[in-house]
This record gives sequence, structure tokens and C-alpha cells, in this order.
Amino acid sequence: MGSKIRSFLADTRAADTIPLKMVFYLSITGAIILLVAFSWNNVSPLYSGAKDSKQINDAAIGLMSIQNGYARSLYELNAPAGSVCNLELYLPDVSYLALGVDPDPDMNGNLSDTQWTQENNTIICQYENGARNRYIIDGELIDFIRGTLDEEGRWVPDRIQPADQIGGIVIEGPVAGTFKFELVLEDKKYTMSRF
Repeated sequence: MGSKIRSFLADTRAADTIPLKMVFYLSITGAIILLVAFSWNNVSPLYSGAKDSKQINDAAIGLMSIQNGYARSLYELNAPAGSVCNLELYLPDVSYLALGVDPDPDMNGNLSDTQWTQENNTIICQYENGARNRYIIDGELIDFIRGTLDEEGRWVPDRIQPADQIGGIVIEGPVAGTFKFELVLEDKKYTMSRF
């Protein structure tokens, strides 16, 4: 009986095949995980950019849709609200979204060192990595103007703007939330921000 136990303990013919197979399969699994992670890092910005483009194109359609609506007269105190557009935006990688203006024409990332340039019917999307996209809003001329609340709680155009800023609206990032725009009439029609 002692010889049977000794021979059972001495049988090591397959002892090295299990760990080698395990090492082989684990290394193949690790290689596959690395390839998937590397591929996701390359595809993720494209996917994010496609989602951002869809949101901005939807915003352009929403802004264009109110242009032929009712414009609230700023001269009448009790005028009913003008046509309103609510935009739901979630753009976490965007440093700013500019409507109707280019706040950084020299593209150095500083919005206050150069005079802004008027860009009617455009939405400029500047990403944190420096990439920049320009979207054109088809249709009639859209003049964007920043709005503010007056003493009575009414939305009116913000007339106190820095000297280097002409018209237009800039939403600094990360851009997330609901942004409301209203069509108003003063000497001409404006699309005014209400946020």
C-alpha cells in the first residue's frame, strides 16, 4: 500500500500543462482587453463629437423655427411673450458655444483679448482640446442678443456689455442645461437669451 501512495505522489506527467494553458489563455484574454480599451479610446471622441453635432443641429433647427413667429415688442410693457425656443444641451467637453458671434477670432483660447466678430446665423463650438466646429443656421438673418432681467422682472436686452463685445451670445462650458430663447422686437427682430 505504501508503494501505491508513493507512485500516486510521484506521477507528475501533466503537472506543467495546466499552468501553461492558463498562462496562455490569460495572456490572450489580456491582449483582447487591451485591444478593446485602445479601440474605445480612439472611437469615443468620434462618438462624442457625433452626439454633440446632433444636439447643435437640433438647436439650430429650434432657433430657426421661432424666426417667423410672434416677436414681443420691447416698447409695450404688458406685451405677451414672443415665440420661445427651449434648448436642452449637454456638451461636457465644450469650452464655449457662441451664437451669432466669434468671441475668439485669433483662436488662442482667451475670449477677452481680441474684439469679437459678428457671425450671423452661426453657432461656433470650441472644444477644450482646441478643436472648433462652425455650424450654419439656414434661413433668414438671425440677430442674437444677450438678455437680462430688469427691475420689474421682465426680460430685456442686456445693454451693459464690454466694449469689445458686439451682439451675440456666448455660453461658456461645460455647457449643460436648458437654454431659453425668445423672439423680441425693438428696432428690428432679435433672438434674445433668457438664461
